Order: sequence, then C-alpha cells, then structure tokens
Amino acid sequence: MEETDNVPLPEPRLSRRAAWIAMGSVALALGLLWAASDLSSPPSDDPLAIIAEDEAADAKATGKPAPLNYTVKDMNGADVKLSSFKGKIILLNFWATWCPPCKIEIPDLITLQEQYKDDIVVLGFSVDDSPDQLKPFAAEYKINYPLLVGAGHENIQDAYGPMWGIPVTIIIDRNGTIARKQSGIRSREQLEREMAKGQGVAK
Repeated sequence: MEETDNVPLPEPRLSRRAAWIAMGSVALALGLLWAASDLSSPPSDDPLAIIAEDEAADAKATGKPAPLNYTVKDMNGADVKLSSFKGKIILLNFWATWCPPCKIEIPDLITLQEQYKDDIVVLGFSVDDSPDQLKPFAAEYKINYPLLVGAGHENIQDAYGPMWGIPVTIIIDRNGTIARKQSGIRSREQLEREMAKGQGVAK
C-alpha cells in the first residue's frame, strides 16, 4: 500500500487576474487617500512595501521612450497602431471590466477625451476582456475612446510594466516619451496637471 498522507500538495498559485484583483482592492483604498491628499507616494509608515516599490518603478519609467511599435485589435476588430497617435498626448489606461477601481476612473477619462479631443487620445487597454464583454460595457458607460483587446498581449503589459495591479495609466507625450506612469486611481484634475506639464494642453 502506497503512503500518500505525507505527500505535499502543490501550493495554490494566484492567477494574473486574481493577483490584480487583490492588488486592485489595495490600490483602490490607497488611491482614494492619495487622490484626496494629492500625494505622489504612499505614507512612509505604510506596511505594504510592494506599493512603495510600485511607485519607485513608476518613477523610473519617466523619460523613457514609450514602446509604441504594437498593433492591437479594438473591440470592433479594427487594427489600432499605437504609433499612429504620436503627435498627440496618449493616455494609455490598463484596465478591465471586472476591476472596481477602473470603473471609478472611467467618467474622468470620458471627460478628458471630450474636453481635450484635439490634444489627446485615451486608449483603454483591457487586460483580459473579450470583445463580447467590452461592447455592452462601453455602451453602458458611454465610453467615447477606443477600447483595445489586450487578451493575449501580455508582452505589451510587460513592456509598460512592471504592473502589480490595475488600473495603470501611462501618459505619453507628443514625442512618444513616457511623461508619467501612474499605478492606481488618479483624479481628473491630477491627470490634467500631468498632461499640462510641457505638453501645451490648454486648461
């Protein structure tokens, strides 16, 4: 008779989505605090070191060329070349329909796209939703900017990473340089200030 009692079971591993949900919940709570206080980093006594690491990684991305040499399908099946938007300010928003903090940001992104439509383009890069999931969601929220199907494009997520959770918004200037990488929720006013820094966006 074989002994099985002492055979160790494999440790459960979080899927990418499960990890994002967990980190997204933390980001929501902290993001609301940061938005209220307009802080660019978490409190020094915050025990979640991973958030501090995320902030440090975000800061390191500033000034680097944005990887724009990708073509992604939008929710309607059309090819979208990221490089085709060079010359405008790009707000590349990594998100998902199942992400509560992402939903909080959407009205502000809609407003920004409408208010600064001559200067910017908001691109919603859904990390794992299908077109069938995105279309009714876009209709419900009246989204006025392109929604890209990111499922199967983990290479793009990695190119703009590391990402410990979503939402993540990358502000890319007119020359194709990363002007700001922001993990977690950012208010419309804060995004406007980031866009206005040397970008010629009228406020």
